[in-house]
Amino acid sequence: MFRGTPSGIWLNQDLHEVFGINVKPSLESSDTLFDEISEKLSRPEFSPRALFKKFNISVLCTTDAATDNLTHHKTIKESGWDGRIIPTFRPDAVVNLDAPNWRNNIADLGRVCGYEITDFVTYIHALEERREFFKGMGATATDHACITPKTAELSKIEAESIFQRALHGQVGNEDSARFTAHMLIEMARMSIEDGLVMQLHPGSFRNHNDLVFQRFGLDKGCDIPVQTEYTRNLQPLLNKYGNDTRLTLILFTLDETSYSRELATLAGHYPAIKIGPPWWFHDSLNGMARYFDQVMETAGIYNTTGFNDDTRTFCSIPTRHDVWRRASANWVAGLVVRHLVDMDDALEMMFDLSVRLAIRSYKLFE
Repeated sequence: MFRGTPSGIWLNQDLHEVFGINVKPSLESSDTLFDEISEKLSRPEFSPRALFKKFNISVLCTTDAATDNLTHHKTIKESGWDGRIIPTFRPDAVVNLDAPNWRNNIADLGRVCGYEITDFVTYIHALEERREFFKGMGATATDHACITPKTAELSKIEAESIFQRALHGQVGNEDSARFTAHMLIEMARMSIEDGLVMQLHPGSFRNHNDLVFQRFGLDKGCDIPVQTEYTRNLQPLLNKYGNDTRLTLILFTLDETSYSRELATLAGHYPAIKIGPPWWFHDSLNGMARYFDQVMETAGIYNTTGFNDDTRTFCSIPTRHDVWRRASANWVAGLVVRHLVDMDDALEMMFDLSVRLAIRSYKLFE
């Protein structure tokens, strides 16, 4: 099933380089592989902290709800361990009015802040307060998901009106879309004020397979990319904040047709915009090659962010970054042999693509 796929590459390299296993996975070898992996995972050198050091991870980020008390992060800090694990502020559950249990989530937001949220002003104050808490726990970025990157600025009266209707369970799809569009601009404003990098990754039709959704619930892998438009949708936000160098807005996409048509040009023009690496379905050798071909001529590598992966599989981290480095080296080598850059530039570009762009983009060592 995984032959020729990124999953196949990751699985094989994990087995070989992390576990030292050279047996080919198959029905016949599955029990042996399971037993050998289980035995190795019981050893101290395969503990998560030991592997963190072995993988040479500088920073690992979690993605956390706005209402999260970050107890596990506090525990890690208090343990005296020197590995750097930091949170990322993900407010979707309290920003997207069509999120499951939105009103309960707002009640939770009020509880964690210590006061009841009864209007839009209090709501904004609570979000600013939570961002400050996350920043105090080491966060350098926020993360925002939506179907489209539509942005629009509402008046104070409009925002309050929609918020009140939402509190009373009286909002429809149009209200939800307008509110999220407004809140993306609010989040950009907050990022300028508190310095947190803003990440936006639209374009996923989630829980597409109703049978799987009904049986297993949210986020079980039935997510399909949809066509996405950035130029018109982001214009209100960019007209307001796109020229402000204090904002870093990193755009991800599942719609590769937008790379050269929109994203590369937007990133090449607006100081606030950077393009994130190939993501999700395109986090692959072929996906990376397409990314380099479509993005770099117009945006240049310095309006991109290098590579950060969003794996849920800890042991795949070295492999995924290795695939990126190989794809980067292949692209840079092509520039050298065509005499578009010299070797001095190429070596510096490779270090930037491998390490430095991500550090700068996410303000990791400021």
